[in-house]
Amino acid sequence: MRISYDLRNRLPGDIFGGVTATVIALPVALGFGVASGLGPIAGIYSAIAVGFFAAVFGGTPSQISGPTGPMTIAMAVVLIQHAGGDLTKAFTIVMLAGLFQIALGILRIGSFVTYTPYSVISGFMSGIGVIVMTIQVLPFLGANSVPGGPINSIRAWPEAIANLNYHALIVGLIALLAGIFWPNRLSKYLPGPLVALILGTVAAIFFFTNAPIIGKVPTGLPEFFIPEITPGFLASALQPAFILALLGSIDSLLTSLVADSITRTRHNPNRELMGQGLGNFVAGIVGALPGAGATMGTVVNIRAGGRTPVSGALRSIVLLALVLGLGQIAEPIPHAVLAGILIKVGWDIIDWRFVTRVRHVPREYLVVMLMTLLLTVFVDLVTAVALGLIASAVMRARQSEQLELDSVVSVPLLDQTFLSDPDADEDEFDMFQARAGLLAFRGHFSVASANELVRVVSADIHEHEVVIFDFSDTTHMDDSAALIMEQLISSAGDEDTECIVMNLSGSVASSLNSFNVFKDIPDDRFVDNLEEARELVRDILDD
Repeated sequence: MRISYDLRNRLPGDIFGGVTATVIALPVALGFGVASGLGPIAGIYSAIAVGFFAAVFGGTPSQISGPTGPMTIAMAVVLIQHAGGDLTKAFTIVMLAGLFQIALGILRIGSFVTYTPYSVISGFMSGIGVIVMTIQVLPFLGANSVPGGPINSIRAWPEAIANLNYHALIVGLIALLAGIFWPNRLSKYLPGPLVALILGTVAAIFFFTNAPIIGKVPTGLPEFFIPEITPGFLASALQPAFILALLGSIDSLLTSLVADSITRTRHNPNRELMGQGLGNFVAGIVGALPGAGATMGTVVNIRAGGRTPVSGALRSIVLLALVLGLGQIAEPIPHAVLAGILIKVGWDIIDWRFVTRVRHVPREYLVVMLMTLLLTVFVDLVTAVALGLIASAVMRARQSEQLELDSVVSVPLLDQTFLSDPDADEDEFDMFQARAGLLAFRGHFSVASANELVRVVSADIHEHEVVIFDFSDTTHMDDSAALIMEQLISSAGDEDTECIVMNLSGSVASSLNSFNVFKDIPDDRFVDNLEEARELVRDILDD
């Protein structure tokens, strides 16, 4: 494979983009590492490992990867609930998640991940934003974080308020306000999170010295973890690993779509999943947080000029160089400062585009979004995503049901117009009599409308002596619709109504014939057009 790179036109932008993304990544990675329960160094090594391998082997050239809100919260759940605090088990689950992502890419499922309904994504992301802000309130007030997610954190708020550490609160507010009010026009030169980190830390060092700080941070090369491969543990690890892989895939591919919209390019979703999977597998080996495509870092990288994988790889290399001597730099950083930065990050994660339009959003989408949000915050991520997808599928099925039923045309064919000969006496037929009827199935028919189709159509079948089933404009029938069609034909037979099948062909014919739907209809009852059907109706009624 030939690799070409324009040094003169691409390299300056990639260098500036990579360095700028490094500045963004440093405080955020430290904060996410602390929030996960694994420590600040785990966040840094996530940005290094996932960032490098996803950049080099992924399918989105300008994407920056590393620890994100959803992956941090998911990892905290994995560590406590599925690994029981055992780091080896937790990182084994991360490795498995990486392998699952690689498998999803190899099986070319990447493009399907983006089919997740927006209402589910919105509720999930907003729920993650709420969780990030909720669990950061305790360190923001100077208290220790508690395990157990947002509910336990909320329960600890009264005690934290009663024992408020004013120094922590002040430096946290300095960081938070710096992140909120730092002008966007200056962010390309000095990103807001870095300004917040510097101002809050300087204030703590010189004025508010009682704010709890990170303390000693390990430096040097990471500790390597050998996966636990006992059958009993692997069986229990598959579910959280798959959920972690799915969340990381959705998170990354959504960020890829953002990158595409800015750069006017098109990413390769399956290759992106393989790159992310390889990055997460390595993250598990080196004891790092699992990661995904980071929207904020990606946008900053692109705005600063980064357009190729060189920018993402360079960011990881710079972070690696920093982390070898980062301990002394990170030790005086107060937990409250990182909390202030992450509260701003959590606020930005919330899908305000959906929230601000909530009064105009259709009720069914709003229900799915709110249900996913509440389950994410108060139950767990797995349940939220699973039930959100199920609820969204039910809502879509209800919408499809009406659309499909509206595509059924039931027409009584008056004897006087359908059966009369142009030269015959007009009084030969009763002008109100319609012994034949036409049922035209236009478009797509699926499980959504299958059962309701029986109720809507059966009455029309029973009113006629002959019914023409017209498949001229039918594009698809799934297994449920095919079996319902068999039920309609059987119902017609019970009422001694003769059936004619018109213009059955293509995939619809294959689908219906595979279920032997027309086993009770003679071969001479199949016609190609309405004129042939008319002649056949006359013959049937004359017998």
